[in-house]
Amino acid sequence: MYISATEIAFLALLLFLGLLVYLKVPAAIMGMLDGRTQAIAKELHDARKLREDAEKLLAEYQAKKTAAEAEAKSIVEAAKEQAAAVAEETRAQMMAAMARREKQAEDRIAQAGARASDEVRAAAAETAIAAAEKLIRDRMNDKAQGALISDGVADLKRKFG
Repeated sequence: MYISATEIAFLALLLFLGLLVYLKVPAAIMGMLDGRTQAIAKELHDARKLREDAEKLLAEYQAKKTAAEAEAKSIVEAAKEQAAAVAEETRAQMMAAMARREKQAEDRIAQAGARASDEVRAAAAETAIAAAEKLIRDRMNDKAQGALISDGVADLKRKFG
């Protein structure tokens, strides 16, 4: 009886497959695949949690930005009111000083009026400068926070998107 090369190859294949089953190679492969599947599922869960955390952080920063904008508006309004009050008070002081000075000589009236005008201008300029400085400082903070939030969201999109 003659055994052909095909039959020998078939028997060798059967022996090889039997050896693989005997050595439990399919079970080991399935175990490795199950382990990898679990690792991927854990990574997906972690990524989902990080995304939720990032969304919460984004919402928190947006709320902070809104609060900062509202505070900036209230500060500007308060500065405007204070400037108006200072201007009105200065105007009243100037009028009283002018009434007192009318009784004096004409040259003293001119000097007092010039001095009062200079004081009004200086007080108004200082108040306007302080209000503008505070407004600019607040707006710079809002822009910086907005830029940080935008950069953070962009980074998260690149990492998880």
